[in-house]
Amino acid sequence: MKKGFTLIELLIVIAIIAALSALAFVALNPLARFQDSRNAQRWNDVKIIAEAIKLQQIDNQGVYDDEILGLTEELVYQIGEDDQGLCADTCLNPTVSLQADCVDLDTYLSADYLQSIPIDPNDSEASYNETRYYLIKNPNDTVTVGACSEELGSNETVPEIMVTR
Repeated sequence: MKKGFTLIELLIVIAIIAALSALAFVALNPLARFQDSRNAQRWNDVKIIAEAIKLQQIDNQGVYDDEILGLTEELVYQIGEDDQGLCADTCLNPTVSLQADCVDLDTYLSADYLQSIPIDPNDSEASYNETRYYLIKNPNDTVTVGACSEELGSNETVPEIMVTR
């Protein structure tokens, strides 16, 4: 008689491995992990932009760049370079209403405050002209930078990604 596994035994082991793999896949929720990763990238981008703006302000004796000085306080401007007045896209956050004009941060590139202008990592409509990040000039001499395309991820609610400096 030959020693070995029967076909039934092999099928049972394969079925058990498949069931455990399916449970692990569902438990890990890869979609939520990808969304969490993109939200982490958005947090990083928002912090980088806000810090670059503050560094420029500090280097210029507390005066903002002309582009930011020209903004109306408490209005929300998308960061980008679209000069056609088409920056009033809809943010996923219903409390954010964008102005038609963009705020152009190219001077921060040439002055080495930013290496590049961040663009939303998942929004297919995002581009250098319309980044899906926004800026608010506050009356207390601070700026708020936020993201328009936050995702649910593993949270119970969609996080509001914004930083005030």
